[in-house]
Amino acid sequence: MRRSLAHPDTRARASAPLAALRRLTLRQVRLGTGLVLFAYVLTHLVNHALGNASLDAMESGLTVAAAIWLGPPGLLVLYAALVGHLLLGLYALYERRFFRVRLWEAVQLLLGLAIPPLLVSHVVATRIAFTTEGLERGYAQELYAFWVAAPGNGVMQAVVLVVAWLHGCVGLYFWLRLKPGFPAASPWLLAGAVLVPVLALLGFVQGGRSVAVLAQDPAWRAQALSPVHLGLPEQGARLQAIRGSLLAAYAAALALVLAARGLRTVTEVRQGTVRIRYPDGRIVRVPRGTSVLEASRRHNIPHASVCGGRGRCSTCRVRISEGAEAPGLPVPSKAERAVLERIGAAPNIRLACQLLPSRDLAVTPLFQPRPQLRQAPERERAQSGEERFIVAMFIDLRGSTRLAEERLPYDTVFIINRFLGAVGDAVREAGGSVNQLLGDGMLALFGLQSDPATGARAALRAVDAIAGQMAGLNRLLAADLGQTLRYGVGVHAGMAIVGEMGDHTDARFTALGDTVNVASRLQSLTKSLGCIALVSEAVYAAAGMPAQSLQEVILDGRSETLRVHRVGRGRRDPAGMPAVV
Repeated sequence: MRRSLAHPDTRARASAPLAALRRLTLRQVRLGTGLVLFAYVLTHLVNHALGNASLDAMESGLTVAAAIWLGPPGLLVLYAALVGHLLLGLYALYERRFFRVRLWEAVQLLLGLAIPPLLVSHVVATRIAFTTEGLERGYAQELYAFWVAAPGNGVMQAVVLVVAWLHGCVGLYFWLRLKPGFPAASPWLLAGAVLVPVLALLGFVQGGRSVAVLAQDPAWRAQALSPVHLGLPEQGARLQAIRGSLLAAYAAALALVLAARGLRTVTEVRQGTVRIRYPDGRIVRVPRGTSVLEASRRHNIPHASVCGGRGRCSTCRVRISEGAEAPGLPVPSKAERAVLERIGAAPNIRLACQLLPSRDLAVTPLFQPRPQLRQAPERERAQSGEERFIVAMFIDLRGSTRLAEERLPYDTVFIINRFLGAVGDAVREAGGSVNQLLGDGMLALFGLQSDPATGARAALRAVDAIAGQMAGLNRLLAADLGQTLRYGVGVHAGMAIVGEMGDHTDARFTALGDTVNVASRLQSLTKSLGCIALVSEAVYAAAGMPAQSLQEVILDGRSETLRVHRVGRGRRDPAGMPAVV
């Protein structure tokens, strides 16, 4: 009875964490564990950098770092992240079927594989030595070992720091480069990526020199290098055995992954291959389980992929022109389904990097450069693009077909050009840019050179400015036309792929994605709703302005409703924004 009386909101809140956990993907888990490890490495490097001040500063910093990472919560999070990231890295090595990767992807992979064996000696000499043998080693003991007793180990420690830092920075780059604010933040991030390890290594050197001077004092040596810190010979032998076991376990894990890859290859060869046909007639054969994007890369077929095949964008998506309805096509994974739902893709649209066909298919890459491209720089330029926040606005002239039927062609062109000129002036004066002229319509973009709030407010000003320009144009043409020019506007805000797209003879800067599609459909919907403009709630949210009298509309091709603001002809609210019909 008590369960039946529970409020629905209470049950929803209780199940929310479980629902979020079910939505987690392996990529998100790998990113989360990587961020934890990156934070640990950053703490370690900052602690080393304190050596530029003094050895005492390094010891004080170590006390703070130990409070963060060596307490029960910190250790649990750190060890879980370390084991999880390592296992997911090995799994990624197993999953990768094709090794012709980009330079930085190869660097990240090799650095990641090199970190565990380089890290083992340090972990054994510090944390494991304390846990199993009770040896308390601080910076004095570590710097003596690395700088005085065995300088070669000091070089190895520096290599570990640099390798781990580079691996983390490359991973952060692949994650952040698609974020809207990355271009503006990238110079500062690059400066930090260079300065942090440089200052850490300089601090390591200064601390080592200080310890080398202190080591000349017998009293300091007797206190700092006593067995309670460095251990007895038999303790050192046990720690070396642990080190050897960990290295052997890692080597065995790598061997197991490589053996599993070999077994998979043999199994795939026995199971046969699948054929993938492309629009230009080329047919390639790849083992079952190979992704469509890997098949394109393996056979040198240009295929757009902004995120590098990680399932984080939709630029590699393909239309399955044959075989979409036949049984046996793998269902989308959670990560792929999330991207497809976000762009409102049809059932026959799949992400090439995630689709692992088990039977023959015919596919059409939607963002593929034209096949006659041959020069690499031109192909890369045609594929270039980045995902960022924009505000898209579609403006269309109503009744242009009838206008063309009733007038001479040159008269029609003159009227349409005056319309496009008036609308273009309004867009530019408001702070936007005219991106494409589509017959008697226009695509305008806002926020390309500004933050989302500024771009969204500029778009709202442009809706009003267009109304003013059109009122003036209608007064000017009233005597000749004998009618009023009518128009429709659709405005939506969100993420889109922007960049040069086309072939080597005609590549133009434009925007693609769900945001642009929604703006176009909103503009079309103004006809049936009898209003001048429809502005989505997302635009007002980005502008940080309240939107009143929102209504829900259904757009073609989308299952979910969209909340929009209906804008009327020429009326304004006290704030200067278009008023609601």
